[in-house]
Amino acid sequence: MRSLFRNYGIYFAWIVSMVATAGSLYLSEVLHYEPCRLCWFQRIFMYPQVILLGIAAYRNDRNVIPYILPLSFIGGSISVYHYAEQKIPALAKALPCKVGIPCDFDYLNWFGFLTIPLMCLIAFILIIVFLFTARNTNKPMQTSTDIQETEHLY
Repeated sequence: MRSLFRNYGIYFAWIVSMVATAGSLYLSEVLHYEPCRLCWFQRIFMYPQVILLGIAAYRNDRNVIPYILPLSFIGGSISVYHYAEQKIPALAKALPCKVGIPCDFDYLNWFGFLTIPLMCLIAFILIIVFLFTARNTNKPMQTSTDIQETEHLY
């Protein structure tokens, strides 16, 4: 199972980014849910990943991982704040969204905790996990004896 994620982690991350992007477009364009300001920021960090991970998956290029991880960490951080703003009323009052729909508005609230920002956070976390498992599969790990042998050569 571990080798499956190690070999195909970029593909899985790409699928997660496509599902997240398609889901956000479905919510806004089909169901006509107006995205708030924080939703737009999360989209800014998710949408490019579809293209970058798609190209990387096609080429089996793991060199893109260091470029994608910051996008996921920043987007995930925005999702954490957005979810906290929805669930903690004092946060919504401290820094309210003044343009468009309020950021603490819940279009979806399944089971009392599953909202759109939480689903976005789950997508970012899945991408991060898949990319961490997929990194460095082409390079064998260096052991301390390998490092000592290369030091003696110089």
